[in-house]
Amino acid sequence: MGTNIIVPKIGTMYKSLHSQEHARLIEWLKQQRQQKGLSMRDLAIRLDVPHSFIGKIEQGERRLDVVEYLQYCDILDVSPFDGLKVINPELSK
Repeated sequence: MGTNIIVPKIGTMYKSLHSQEHARLIEWLKQQRQQKGLSMRDLAIRLDVPHSFIGKIEQGERRLDVVEYLQYCDILDVSPFDGLKVINPELSK
């Protein structure tokens, strides 16, 4: 049977896949990859994932979780904090 517990609604979270912030972050990651002279296939090999994984991320069909994002940044030798500043410029202050 169900429960009678009432859970208060604190706020509304939304899926980030189609947000402007997500698009800016993915564009930044793509630029970082290109500046390093890496193809999507090169990056996929370094991350030990299928190259379609990179394609889906860069085309906005798949989002990265936090651990994947950190691995992605590590392989690209970029600071994950710089990517967060792309999402939220207030972090630069």
